[in-house]
Amino acid sequence: MRLRNVRGARETLAESGYVVATPETCRGAWKTVFGNENPIHMEIGMGKGKFLLDLATLYPEINYIGVEMYASVLIRAVQKLENMAEIPNVRFLNVQAERLETMFLSGEVDKLYLNFSDPWPKARHAKRRLTSPVFLKRYEGILKQGGLLEFKTDNRELFEYSLESIRASGWKLLSHTFDLHGEEKMRVGNVMTEYEEKFSGQGQAICKLTAVR
Repeated sequence: MRLRNVRGARETLAESGYVVATPETCRGAWKTVFGNENPIHMEIGMGKGKFLLDLATLYPEINYIGVEMYASVLIRAVQKLENMAEIPNVRFLNVQAERLETMFLSGEVDKLYLNFSDPWPKARHAKRRLTSPVFLKRYEGILKQGGLLEFKTDNRELFEYSLESIRASGWKLLSHTFDLHGEEKMRVGNVMTEYEEKFSGQGQAICKLTAVR
């Protein structure tokens, strides 16, 4: 699906206090950015930000970083946040996930969220999937030892690929389900994304896994 360009999006992001303009300069100093020693949780491919902002509101003792490569999408999250009561534990990055190791030291991130990522269905594009061995290796470069990865999708093929990729990459699979909303135990504490609300409302099963580095 082609994204509609939003005029002035990059300029608006550059002016926002919630968007870190030069994240490479924060490498090793994210505690300073937030002004505290709280754990850092990151969502990669955060879209319009509903999931991340809901988490940040629920858990003020955790710092949240949202990564979104498309300025025309991220601007919606910024606008949403600026219309809410102040939420000091949120920052956004308008960058590609391939660059994260240039912005974070090993161990700076406690938990990663991947929600409804692009499935890149063609085999030749497999390395672009956010749960590919290539990306899992990158996550190892920023997650603390014992750091968690949570992944949700409505795409059964991508989920099965992700299960295999995680096991093959030496990560430990802690839990998984092919029907999140049909399993009470897995559903406890679940915060839904916009896509999750849409797809589950249409009767589609949502898959979820949790893995540890």
